[in-house]
Amino acid sequence: MFIEVISPEKIIYRGEVGLVQMPGAMGSFEVLENHAHLVALLDAGRTKIIDDLRNTIYLTLSAGVVHVKDNHITILTEK
Repeated sequence: MFIEVISPEKIIYRGEVGLVQMPGAMGSFEVLENHAHLVALLDAGRTKIIDDLRNTIYLTLSAGVVHVKDNHITILTEK
């Protein structure tokens, strides 16, 4: 899967990943490869990314929105 985390100022993170956990507006959820198409609101909080080399990365983001389609994840965040 490929992920882009974007704020109005810059691209915060971009790369191949195996798993992403996010703080959704209705509770935390996880996206794995071949996940169904999804658009969801995100609360401020910590996003966990496990990259393709099995490294764990934590990003603390403000509220935003996530779009998942065809193994491409786009997170738009305020900060």
